Amino acid sequence: MTHEYIDLQTVAHVQGAVRLPGSKSISNRILLLSALSQGDVDIVDLLASDDTAVMLAALRSLGVQWAEEKTATGTIHHVKGVAGVLPNKSADLFMGNAGTAIRPLTAALAVIGGDYTLHGVPRMHERPIGDLVDALNAAGTDVEYTGNPGFPPLHIKQGKIHAQRLSVRGDVSSQFLTALLMVAPLMARDHAISIDVVGELISKPYIEITLNLIRRFGVTVEQNGWESFTIQPGQVYQSPGTIHVEGDASSASYFLAAGAIAGGPVRVEGVGRDSIQGDVRFAAALEQMGVQITMGDNWIEAKSNGVLKAIDADFNHIPDAAMTIAIAALYADGTSTLRNIASWRVKETDRIAAMATELRKVGAIVEEGPDYIKVTPPAVITPATIDTYDDHRMAMCFSLVSLDGAARKGNVMRINDPKCVGKTFPEYFAAFAAIAK
Repeated sequence: MTHEYIDLQTVAHVQGAVRLPGSKSISNRILLLSALSQGDVDIVDLLASDDTAVMLAALRSLGVQWAEEKTATGTIHHVKGVAGVLPNKSADLFMGNAGTAIRPLTAALAVIGGDYTLHGVPRMHERPIGDLVDALNAAGTDVEYTGNPGFPPLHIKQGKIHAQRLSVRGDVSSQFLTALLMVAPLMARDHAISIDVVGELISKPYIEITLNLIRRFGVTVEQNGWESFTIQPGQVYQSPGTIHVEGDASSASYFLAAGAIAGGPVRVEGVGRDSIQGDVRFAAALEQMGVQITMGDNWIEAKSNGVLKAIDADFNHIPDAAMTIAIAALYADGTSTLRNIASWRVKETDRIAAMATELRKVGAIVEEGPDYIKVTPPAVITPATIDTYDDHRMAMCFSLVSLDGAARKGNVMRINDPKCVGKTFPEYFAAFAAIAK
């Protein structure tokens, strides 16, 4: 898809099944853990997207060998682990706008040491990384900013780890804690390493993903609630042999919401009740809005139950999927309030501001605060041209505004820069068209 926009006709009913692409969060974590581990790892169904391409390219620049094999059912990535010793001691790494790549990789390179530069697109240079760098440098690494303090680009040199306790803020991005947890075994060569969380930890389900995957690579993390984490010395990442990437639960939200808004049933395949991703809790939020949800081990299905009920809830645990709730609110019977979503402001764009601006275009009354958004639906949704801010989730969310049980025939929603979905789901618009009857 090379167009600068895509026009979506009004759709009265959606139905069908969608096989989800692999989870971005799981894919990039598994790639780095595989690279750092002893032995070779076969990764099944790795997400093919801009963000994973960035991580794969970075690993190759660092001397990690990997190969992709196409099979009848999908892909297998064969990664040769380097047991925590990177072959290339210097590299210049372009990280795009991939937070799930730059943050853990910064931690790994800082702890391993060498001569590395990391940079990305202009928006990446506006996304905070200072809390992570502060925690690392306090422990003895040598990371410096080559642009604005607190933000990429970064220059990493050889440091000397001396600390046994690290502390990191938990209220800006859970990726900072994820990054420290993933490299803690590399720091805990001779003595235990503890990581203390300062303030409230947001997006806890993403930390659960991290802990789950670290365990699957053979390392034990001792947990004191969400306040501190300890890794005993002498543990090394071991290849699990073969590891499968779950379908992306954040991507599932668009299709489940479509079923909720425009009939259904719509089934997503690749995530279910056994998922390690917190974003499957999106289905529970839809249930609160009156949607009929059914679940299997590896699938979730949503079916409309009439007009959606307005919702007032805390979405700190599922910030990415919560964006889809803001769109579903257009179809609700009153004003919906999404609370505790301050992290939206430091994502691919300022998502609270972007959401408010674009929701107003389609007729909604919107109130935005530092960490909340209130959406009052319009009597009739107005066709509009939606700007996406180089943010994949904005494009996918607003595709749903083309849905309407009352079928405003012939009206068009235009989505600018639809190719931004390549960050996590390059085939999104084709998958969306397939359920639109």
